[in-house]
Amino acid sequence: MPGNSIIKHQNASLLSIKKVEADVVVKSETADQKLAETFERLKLPTGLLERLAGVKEHREWSEGRHYTDGAVEAAQAAMDEAGITPDQVGLLINCSVTRDGYEPAVSVSEHARLGMPSSTLNFDITNACLGFVNGLTVASTMVDSGAVDYAVVLAAEDPTRWHREAFERLKQPHVTRADVIREFATLTLGCGAAAAVVGKADTHPEGHRIRTSVTRSATQHHELCIGGFDGMFTDASGLLKHGVGLLTETWEEARTQGFEWDDFDWVIAHQVSTSHTDKTENDIGIPSHKLPRTFPFWGNVAAAALPMTLAQQADGAFQRGHRVLAMGVGSGLNATFMEIDW
Repeated sequence: MPGNSIIKHQNASLLSIKKVEADVVVKSETADQKLAETFERLKLPTGLLERLAGVKEHREWSEGRHYTDGAVEAAQAAMDEAGITPDQVGLLINCSVTRDGYEPAVSVSEHARLGMPSSTLNFDITNACLGFVNGLTVASTMVDSGAVDYAVVLAAEDPTRWHREAFERLKQPHVTRADVIREFATLTLGCGAAAAVVGKADTHPEGHRIRTSVTRSATQHHELCIGGFDGMFTDASGLLKHGVGLLTETWEEARTQGFEWDDFDWVIAHQVSTSHTDKTENDIGIPSHKLPRTFPFWGNVAAAALPMTLAQQADGAFQRGHRVLAMGVGSGLNATFMEIDW
């Protein structure tokens, strides 16, 4: 059934994309150590995070370092690379899943710490792991319209509270295998931050044109992954099946608009796990050499995962003239493909 939303951008360019990796490396064996009694009682093998998810390690912020510290550092680095100052920014969008409370928006502290003027619009976009790509779409649309000259899109994640509470729950003597599976995805999460600057293509020929975004929703599956302040609980098999299914449906319809995988030099996907990435490549037909994997050493960094991977590849792998496809998916379910001409 047709249902894609297609947005064609006229004058938006990605001027810079930067990442900040969290400070502390945590090996996946740590989970085995913390849950040794539970695994032994349930006769579960050790090394599940690496064997089932492909996550060898993830990162955490060092003590006293707030996730927004990473967001601010990434945003400042992105503005420096783009050659702009805070007073030129008309829009700041925070896209993190992580937040300390219901209000105020995370964007307000970032806006203040970056020294942006009162005229700079700022707000949060929260859409699970798809938030950053949604933020780029909104920023590009506002640049297209002439409402702003420059926009900063940023995200920083810190799931360590979820990790801590999941470990405490899973240590309880009544825990079952089903309980472990329900919280397994939580243990794959990691910390990190990223930020991008979007500006006008006609005044920045050195930029990377943001061409088109294609989006499709499957909100009948909105209960497959639920995250709150007390933790994240996931139907992993359902999320794998329907999440990749949504990506496939989105792509098949996008082909009617002239998109073909062979046209793209790189596919920068949201980073989840080995099984998710393998199934995406196989079901859609993406050559594995075009889809770099960062989850083995960062884990799933939620909304920051895709832009961090984009930033890593931008630092040497991308060449002028390459066509890059950002492929995001978020719990709910929502999926977006965004075409960027490097």
